[in-house]
Amino acid sequence: MNEHLNRLREKMREAGVDVYVVPTADFHESEYVGEYFACRKYITGFTGSAGTAVVTMDEAGLWTDGRYFVQAAGELEGSGVTLRKMGVEGVPTILEYLKETVPEGGTLGFDGRVVNELWGEEMEAAVAGKKAAVACGADLVGEIWENRPQLSRESVWILEEKYCGKPAAEKVKELRLAMRQAGADVHVLTALDDIVWLLNIRGNDVPCNPVALSYLAVTETELFLFIQEEALNGEVRSYLEGLGVTVMPYGGIYDYVKELKNRAVMLEKGRVNYALCHSLDDSCRIVDRMNPTALMKAVKNETEMENIRRAHIKDGVAVTKYIYWLKTNIGKIPMDEMSVAEKLESLRKEQEGYLEPSFSTISAYGPNAAMCHYSATEESKAVLEPRGLYLVDSGGQYYEGTTDITRTIALGELTDEEREHFTLVAMSMLRLGNVKFLYGCRGLNLDYVAREVFWQRGLNFDHGTGHGVGYLLNVHERPNGIRWKMVPERQDSGVLEEGMLTSDEPGIYIEGSHGIRTENLILCRKAEKNGYGQFMRFEFVTFAPIDLDAIDKSLMRPEDVELLNAYHSQVYEKIAPYLTEEEAAWLKEYTRAI
Repeated sequence: MNEHLNRLREKMREAGVDVYVVPTADFHESEYVGEYFACRKYITGFTGSAGTAVVTMDEAGLWTDGRYFVQAAGELEGSGVTLRKMGVEGVPTILEYLKETVPEGGTLGFDGRVVNELWGEEMEAAVAGKKAAVACGADLVGEIWENRPQLSRESVWILEEKYCGKPAAEKVKELRLAMRQAGADVHVLTALDDIVWLLNIRGNDVPCNPVALSYLAVTETELFLFIQEEALNGEVRSYLEGLGVTVMPYGGIYDYVKELKNRAVMLEKGRVNYALCHSLDDSCRIVDRMNPTALMKAVKNETEMENIRRAHIKDGVAVTKYIYWLKTNIGKIPMDEMSVAEKLESLRKEQEGYLEPSFSTISAYGPNAAMCHYSATEESKAVLEPRGLYLVDSGGQYYEGTTDITRTIALGELTDEEREHFTLVAMSMLRLGNVKFLYGCRGLNLDYVAREVFWQRGLNFDHGTGHGVGYLLNVHERPNGIRWKMVPERQDSGVLEEGMLTSDEPGIYIEGSHGIRTENLILCRKAEKNGYGQFMRFEFVTFAPIDLDAIDKSLMRPEDVELLNAYHSQVYEKIAPYLTEEEAAWLKEYTRAI
């Protein structure tokens, strides 16, 4: 691994760069990135999904968050890279480190295509006091990376209207109206999920996210799609031509942007890369605002909502069959965290219209579940035994939508604390999913409904209660979310609108002992309207049993018992028809009223 660092430093010397930043990112600010973009992994050896490397001539650091401290410490051992634990007292932020480390009159370097404009501006400001230059034109890691994987260029396909519910031409018309309202002549769109949603196409260029590597430029009369030619077959080309789309080479976006003169260009600085923004002519004015498509696609239409319900029945059948299999086979056949996750995937594959997972399954037994983003490996995988708790957080991509569900399952004898914590989590999830609220509320207003049961006991969980979910798109979607305090950079505190799909996933994590999370997806719907205004409610779309073997009824208020019984009644009604006779009989008992 030191060899990679040494070769990078040689390139830095040749380029006159003193400090080089290597983020985990692609050209589009995607949450998940393909293997071509694994530069940080190549240079450090750290395989986690989030982290940034900073390399100087005599040291290298990796900044990552608490989810990955244990993993990173192991993987970085002997690599010449120091772990910098983000958020820990005494550890400088990346910007603080750059301010301190970049020499007077020196040069800070990064590949401007994988750094968003906002972060690029922040780094510029951090080193401005040193009169330092910023070099953003070279992919220095790419220059030393032998046998680098190819840029993904999987086939694009058309999403039929029976699935998406609205023609692309209508969506484009709405987007152009938003552009006019913002006073923009051109809109540069680089967020992959926004592009494929707008055009009613899907791809397969990012694991678990059915998107295609592309850029889109929209004017009042034209649409330019910058995409790899190999990704388009004749049918898709004809479809795009019918929409008025001109297909251009993927890398041609930079030349297009350079040619714009005296135009008001709408783009979102936090989502568009630094190199692209800096390709704009000085005569152009940037209109910086959230992509209008972010809100447009978050509000699912009637067709999408009906399809989402169908997808979740299929997913619920797979998960229910899985729980039955686990409960009836634990202790009888060998099971480990990886083999049981494969079993769940095989059950999803039996469902019609299933395409792929919507994220990497979290399959965690006992103390491993206390790490809320645990990822089992061949080396770390635990063997499941007939005692304690097992947590599985998984999801699927179906033609009818995207799913995300977590269930924690009792495999045998539990402690009183495990039973108490499990019951609190179930109560929390059900209370939030059954809340009624006035239109205008944001997730921030509702989060306390989920946390009250924990806070009263001096407990908490260190993650958001809910995130937006796409439609056959990314499992994490803005602008809707549910959390107790504002995190501006997440942009997930928007007003909850009818048609928004959000997760409801409280949990509790006791290091070295257990982790519990129960997650349903909830669809925002209108309730009654009266003199006080428009009331809103949530509709559960996720249906799979909550383990009664882990419930302590004595901790529950009568209304909590009613919520659990009502939910389980729906689970049985919706899922039982798709099970074998034996499975259905088990489910009847497993969802009995308590």
